[in-house]
Amino acid sequence: MHRKPVFEEKVRNIEPWLASVGAAAAAGDYDGDGYVDLYVTNSRRGYTNALYHNNGDGTFTDVAAAAGVASVNETDGLSMDAVWGDYDNDGDEDLYVVKWGRNLLFRNEGNGRFTDVTGGARVGDRGNGNAAIFFDYDRDGWLDLYVGNYFRSIDLWHLPDTRIMHNSFESARDGGANVLYHNNGDGTFRLVSEEAGVADTGWTLDVGAADYDNDGDMDLHVANDFGPDKIFRNEGNGLFTDVSAAAIGVDTRKGMNSEFGDFNNDGWLDLYVTNIMTKDYLKEGNMLLRSNGDGSFTDIAPEAGVADGGWGWAAKFFDCDLDGDLDIYTVNGFVSQRRGEEYWFDLATAVTEPGFDSTDARQWPVIGDRSLSGYEKNRFFRNEGRESFVETAGEAGLAHDGDGRGLVVFDYDNDGDLDVYVVNQNQKAVLFRNDSDTRGKWIGFRIAGRASGVGTRLTLVAEGRRQIRDIDGGNGYASQSDRRAYFGLGGSTEVDRVEIRWPDGRTQTLKHPAINRLHTLAMP
Repeated sequence: MHRKPVFEEKVRNIEPWLASVGAAAAAGDYDGDGYVDLYVTNSRRGYTNALYHNNGDGTFTDVAAAAGVASVNETDGLSMDAVWGDYDNDGDEDLYVVKWGRNLLFRNEGNGRFTDVTGGARVGDRGNGNAAIFFDYDRDGWLDLYVGNYFRSIDLWHLPDTRIMHNSFESARDGGANVLYHNNGDGTFRLVSEEAGVADTGWTLDVGAADYDNDGDMDLHVANDFGPDKIFRNEGNGLFTDVSAAAIGVDTRKGMNSEFGDFNNDGWLDLYVTNIMTKDYLKEGNMLLRSNGDGSFTDIAPEAGVADGGWGWAAKFFDCDLDGDLDIYTVNGFVSQRRGEEYWFDLATAVTEPGFDSTDARQWPVIGDRSLSGYEKNRFFRNEGRESFVETAGEAGLAHDGDGRGLVVFDYDNDGDLDVYVVNQNQKAVLFRNDSDTRGKWIGFRIAGRASGVGTRLTLVAEGRRQIRDIDGGNGYASQSDRRAYFGLGGSTEVDRVEIRWPDGRTQTLKHPAINRLHTLAMP
């Protein structure tokens, strides 16, 4: 069960708001036994994080204490996110924990134990981060690291004053600067955020990396609370260009999730960003940004039927029913406390009063035990084709009403269909096993080799139909999903070929691979 953080008396009036994040989960096979394990965060001093070892029989065992990755919330802040990645290219998954405080890097020793190497690796950012992703931006075969920060670099438990909040609800740019670490290939990293052009100062809740423009390198998307989101195009020379205005326009929404996937199978990655939709007040809506194939996107969420995700957090594309196209699952709910009167109305009144300073937490009205968009049911949008979705969470058994934050999509039982793990803020997590009645028409791929295979693109062709998957290093709010690539085959009984574009640009074709099995592909 996740526990929320506790803050000092100065900001107790809005503590439920401040303490509403931190429930994260990361999927990775840390011991290489072929079953995906889970690292799950806690966010209160005195409570440990969990490393759930997958026993291969449908059960998990928490081994975090024995592994040395449990007690990370006692000093230097509290956990907010985590991500797996083989930063030292020794063949096993290392672990990076993002904190409101000092971040931590744990090196996997290959024997079930981890060593804290943060200081030597020089990645102990104190930027009050909410997100991180491993990706090889310069294609040198070593995983680099991008961290999305929220508050400025302040000690949130020893505040000199209460002016810690955003200066706008729609265009805030006074958050913590994001951080890009270049992997030197010798166990150390170098800070390159400013020179690379990605030191964004929005209030970042999530970061994602993928090749959205099909030029072979991984670009960055930054989901910022209180707008605007950012897209940084990778120029292939160690530098990025801010192309946000041309690619996605300027939005004033509350971006919370970064997830790439080709939902319409046209060969271009699309982007799903969660925001806020409420019944009575804030009607922003999630964005389904369809790629136009020219470096720009068009939001078609309302027409496609995927805009209303409630107070959205993590969301993932995945082919739940194995029919050959990507569905969307999104979790939601902000603060579930006493039912009845909502806090929003007091806040909306306060912000219109003369002299109200949104940066000063002390001026915000007291939340107390009231709810704010609480007890919302998660949404499952089934892809119907023709760029249209139908919401069927109840029918699918996924209409959970916890305060969802992190969302892991993974094949925990290795049966070929993708299961779902939801981490709820200050509540128990939930594991949903997929019992798809179309199970059996699938194919999966695990990438073995340098940089965990991150940046590899797989294109599957079956009966003339093409699907693509990019191997990413942790897209999705407070989440990292199964890095293995799964394809549903629908009515197809044979795969014509799989085209592989490796991170360094080399290509390979695998003809007529067997279906209903997981293949391991070794990087050349």
